[in-house]
Amino acid sequence: MTELRYTDDHEWLRPEDDGTVTIGITDYAQEQLGDIVFVELPEAGARVTAGDEACVIESVKSAADIRMPLSGEVVAVNEVLADEPETVNADPLGDGWFIRVLPDSPDDLGALLDKAAYDELVGTL
Repeated sequence: MTELRYTDDHEWLRPEDDGTVTIGITDYAQEQLGDIVFVELPEAGARVTAGDEACVIESVKSAADIRMPLSGEVVAVNEVLADEPETVNADPLGDGWFIRVLPDSPDDLGALLDKAAYDELVGTL
């Protein structure tokens, strides 16, 4: 399995064999949010820019925005989340993924946290 990369905003990114990158939130993030009741995703084909809001998550505790860690084109969205947002709580690193992006610059992944750095970040929170 390809090593995941992480942001300090608690998103994970998984490079895929076809050059796309799958993005979701970490187990830590879903635990902090609590029971997720709604997920709003961008449309496939949308352009996203690093730092911009791309997804909205609502839970019983709060609402949160997912800020894009990379710029590129959204090539797929997880349609399951429209009817079953709780999938993010059940399997945040698998079936609970949010979007798949074709990045403008795949090298941007190298600037993100590896698992050890992310675990250290979470351990200090």
